[in-house]
Amino acid sequence: MLQVKSLSKDWKEFRLREISFEVKKGEYFIILGPSGAGKTLLLEVIAGIFSPDKGRIFMDGVDITELPPEKRGFAYIPQNYALFPHMTVYNNISYGLKIRKTPKIEIDKRIKEISDILGIDHLLHRKPKTLSGGEQQRVAIARALVIEPELLLLDEPFANLDVQTRGKLIDEMKRWRKELGFTALHVTHSFEEAISLGDRVGVMLDGQLIQVGTVREVFSRPVNEEVAKFLGFENIIEGIAKGRVLTANGLEIELPKEAEGKIRVGLRPEDIILSLSPIRTSARNEFKAMVEAVEELGPLVRVQLKTGGVELRAFITRSSMLEMGIKKGREVYVGFKTSALHVF
Repeated sequence: MLQVKSLSKDWKEFRLREISFEVKKGEYFIILGPSGAGKTLLLEVIAGIFSPDKGRIFMDGVDITELPPEKRGFAYIPQNYALFPHMTVYNNISYGLKIRKTPKIEIDKRIKEISDILGIDHLLHRKPKTLSGGEQQRVAIARALVIEPELLLLDEPFANLDVQTRGKLIDEMKRWRKELGFTALHVTHSFEEAISLGDRVGVMLDGQLIQVGTVREVFSRPVNEEVAKFLGFENIIEGIAKGRVLTANGLEIELPKEAEGKIRVGLRPEDIILSLSPIRTSARNEFKAMVEAVEELGPLVRVQLKTGGVELRAFITRSSMLEMGIKKGREVYVGFKTSALHVF
């Protein structure tokens, strides 16, 4: 369906470099990356707001690189929703249909259908300034989908919402997709959105698309250390591997597969188990460690540990910290499964 080939663009502090990927019909494709990675610029180039310095964009095999936005068959939802403040919800949603000279009876029919599905039929007489953030987002999605676009482009669609509203809209987006069957390209920095909504995900760092794959592939098998760190592998351990044993600063760690020579392994903080006594689990790697620091992060606590010459970071709940008396200088046992290790 959508093909992006070797796309490059410089704009202010953002740079895109040789970006290539495809979005298949009916797919929900996520571009995931931190702030400043160039995600919005990429979406704006695909939408036709900016022209690329290099590369081409194809839709169903047709080169649309030079087409104006209104000729591309896309619907674009910017981060601020861009609703018309002087228009009612009804007129906002109907705007795209009216400029396409859709008959009034057809406009009424489509608006009723889309507003029923998105749960905004009771808001049609209201102005945007009287709506909550979640309601404005629903209106923006309705305005985009009512024209039945070939592709829906979403720029950080839930970034301005509170946690509860965001979670609800993510769940509702799954339902809307099933009912309406649209194709979407969605850019975000949120792991929750990527995991909950994405069929496939592309990780974007510093203006480059580093890795593309299913959500499971990307999150469990990052292609390099840079992607691993972004995806939450806070523990990167370097050592010498021989067979299935990695020796790192005197510590012998069992690996999930055989390796030879100098390697690095990644381990997520949430995959480390802490205990005050030897751990009775299937975890094959278990060591005594000293607590170096404790950082409270709301309901979670990051514990910095040292075992041998290796530093580790683990996440535990605040209640577990209090129950075990975890504090600086406390000796604990750490354990993790070999399957939790990712070898680079």
